[in-house]
Amino acid sequence: MSERYRGPYSPGAGTASQSQRRTQNRHRYESRTKWITVAALPFLVSAFWQTPLGMVACLAGFGLVAFGSSLTREGLRAQAEYDARRVARRPGWPRKLFGGVLTGLGLGIGAAQPDFLGGAIVIAMAGAFLHYLAFGPDPMRDKGMEGIDSFQQDRVARIIAEGEAYLEGMQDAIRRTSDRRLEARVTLFAETARDLFRRVEEDPGDLAAARRYLGVYLMGARDATVKFVDLYAQTRDADARAQYEALLTDLEENFAARTRSLIENGRTDFDIESQVLRERLAREGVRVPDPAEAAPDSIEDRRGVDLADLFRMPSRTGRKQD
Repeated sequence: MSERYRGPYSPGAGTASQSQRRTQNRHRYESRTKWITVAALPFLVSAFWQTPLGMVACLAGFGLVAFGSSLTREGLRAQAEYDARRVARRPGWPRKLFGGVLTGLGLGIGAAQPDFLGGAIVIAMAGAFLHYLAFGPDPMRDKGMEGIDSFQQDRVARIIAEGEAYLEGMQDAIRRTSDRRLEARVTLFAETARDLFRRVEEDPGDLAAARRYLGVYLMGARDATVKFVDLYAQTRDADARAQYEALLTDLEENFAARTRSLIENGRTDFDIESQVLRERLAREGVRVPDPAEAAPDSIEDRRGVDLADLFRMPSRTGRKQD
C-alpha cells in the first residue's frame, strides 16, 4: 500500500474520512502495547491496600498507563498506514509521543511516595525514554506530497470514502447468505476496486477518468448485491447465483482494465514529457543520447571478446596497445 493516506489519522480528518478506513495494515509492534497495561496491573491491585491518597495515586497511575498504551496502539496503526503508502500525509498528531508521556507520567504517579518524589521523577523519565526506544517516533513529515493539489486530494478522499462505503455495503449484505464462496468473491472484487482507488490516490489527475467507476458503478454493484441477497436468502436460486457471480467477474475485469489504462496513460504522459525535454535540450545545443541506442564502445558490443583480445585492439588514436 504504497498509497496516499487520507484517513482517520490524517490532519483535518472528518466524518467522511472515517468511512474510508480500510482493513488496516498491522504494525509488528502493535501487540506489544497490551503488555504495558499488564505491567501496570500491580498499581491497580495494590490500590485497595493503600491510604486514600495512595489509592488515588495508584488508580491514577494505572489509568494513565492504560490510556498511554491505547494511544500508542493507535499511533502504531497510523504509522503502519503511513509506511504502507508511497504518498501519505503525516498523522494528525503524534499519538506515540503522547502515549509515551502518559506512560511515564503514570509510572511516576503510581510510584510516588512522600519521601520518594525524586525517585518517582526518575522512574517517570526512564519509562518515557524506554517507551520511545521500544516504539520509536511518530512520522512527522508528509511523504511524496510535493506538487500535490491539496484541494484535489481532498476531493479524491471524499469520493474514495463513498466508494469504500459502497464496498462495505456489499460485504455486509453478502454475509447474510452465510456462503463463504460468495463472500470470497465479493472480497476479491473489493480488492480489485481498491487497486483502482490506490491508483487515483497516487495521481489525483486520474479522478475524471475513474469517477464513474468510483461512484455510479460501485453504487450499482452494492444495490445489485442487496437485491441478490434478498432473493437468494428466500429461494436459493442457482441461476440467480450464477448471474451474480458473472456480474462480479465482469466488474473485476472492467475495474482491472481501467486501472491498467490509467497506468498506461501515465506512461504515455511520461514519454511525452521526456520527448519535449529532449527537444528543448536539443534546441539549446545539448545532445542527450537515446538510451535505446547502444554505445559503439560499450561492453555489450564486446561480448565474447576475451581479455587478451581487448589488449590487442587498436586504441582510439590508431596505435596498438603495448
